[in-house]
Amino acid sequence: MSITLDLIQTTTLAVALLLLGEFARRRIGFLQRFSIPGPVVGGFTFALVVLALRESGLAQLELDTTLQDPAMIAFFTTIGLGASVSLLRKGGKLLLIYLVACWTLAIMQNVVGIGMATVLGIDPMLGVMAGAVSLEGGHGAAAAFGPTAEALGTEGATAVAVAAATFGLVAGGLLGGPLATWLMRRHKVQAPSGTATAETGPADTEEKEEPVGYGPLVNTAVLIGVVMVAGIALGEWFSETTGFVLPAYVGAMVVAALARNIGDRFGLRLHEGALSLVSSLSLGLFLTMAMMGLRIWDLYALALPLVVLLAVQVLFLLLFVSLFAFRLLGKDYDAATMSAGMVGHGLGGTPNAMANMDAFNRRFGIRSEKAFLIVPLAGAVLIDIVALPWIVWCINAVA
Repeated sequence: MSITLDLIQTTTLAVALLLLGEFARRRIGFLQRFSIPGPVVGGFTFALVVLALRESGLAQLELDTTLQDPAMIAFFTTIGLGASVSLLRKGGKLLLIYLVACWTLAIMQNVVGIGMATVLGIDPMLGVMAGAVSLEGGHGAAAAFGPTAEALGTEGATAVAVAAATFGLVAGGLLGGPLATWLMRRHKVQAPSGTATAETGPADTEEKEEPVGYGPLVNTAVLIGVVMVAGIALGEWFSETTGFVLPAYVGAMVVAALARNIGDRFGLRLHEGALSLVSSLSLGLFLTMAMMGLRIWDLYALALPLVVLLAVQVLFLLLFVSLFAFRLLGKDYDAATMSAGMVGHGLGGTPNAMANMDAFNRRFGIRSEKAFLIVPLAGAVLIDIVALPWIVWCINAVA
C-alpha cells in the first residue's frame, strides 16, 4: 500500500514529531544527558517506523517536504542576522583555528577513505565518495559528484555517496552532543556562571523568558523574508557569473550578515527574542523533515567493506576532535560547543552542527555566541575554499 502525505499533512506531522522529540529529550535522562537534538529524536524515530512498514510490506510513505529548504534558508538567515562584526572580532583567532581544523579534516577524510578502500580491495573512487564528498559535503555534494565519478567509470558511485551521506547525517546528529558532554566531564570544564544546572535543565530557563509580542515577531519575519529573497538572488547571480554553485542558504547568510552590520552602523536594533524564536522554529522544522525523509534502506546498498570504511571515518573524526580540535580551541565551554558542531558537519552537514550545538547549549542554559557564528561560517562557507578543489583533485587522481 502506498500512502502519500500532502504539504499540510507532512508539515503537521513534522511539527508533531518535533514536539514529541523535544518532550522525549526533556523527560528521558539518556537523551538529555547526551544532548541528543529533539528533531533528531522525533524525525529519526519516524524514519525507523517508515523502514519497518516498508520492510514488512505493509506500506510505503511519500512525503511532501517542500518547506524543508525554505526552513533551512530561514534558519541560516537568522544566523547571519546574529553575525555582528564586533562578535567576529572577538572570535577572530578561534575562527582561524576552527577553519584550519575544518580544512585538515576535509583533507584527511579523503586520505582515510582512499587508504581504507585500497586496504579493503575496493575502488578508491568509492573511498572519495565515502570521504569528504559525502561526509563534509553532505547529500548535496553526494548528488553533485556521484555522477561525475560514474562518468569516469565507477559504477554505483552516486548510490554509495548518497548512502554514506545518510549514514553521516544520522551519526553526526547522534554523536555530537555525547562527545561534547564527555569532553566537558573529561577535562572538568565548567559552564559559564549564571547558567541553568543540569538538574533544573534548560526547560526551566526557557519558561522564564519574556514572551515575544506580535509586533516584533512580524517585523522580524518580514526582515528575514526580504533577506531570503535577496540571498537566493545573490546565489543565482554568483553561480551564473562564476560557474561555481553558491547554495541559497549561504547567500542568505551573507546578505543577512551585511544587513545586520549596516543596521548596527546606523543604530538599528533587532529584537533578539523574536530572532531566537524564528531561528529555533526553522531549525526544528528543517531538521525534523530531513530526518523524516531519511531513506535508511539506502544503507543496505553499502557492502561490508564500505560499512567498515565509514566506521573508521567516524572513529577518526571523534579522535581528531577530541585530541586536537578541542584542545586547540581552548578546552572551554565554547570549545566543547564547537566540538559538537564539528562532529555534526564533519559527518552530516551544517544544520546537524547547529542542532547539536543548540541541544548541547540548552542543557546548560547558555548559548555560545562564538560557536554559533564560527561554526556555520567556517563549516558551510569557508571550508569549500580547500575542500572543493581537494575533492576534484582526488577524483581525478584515482580515476
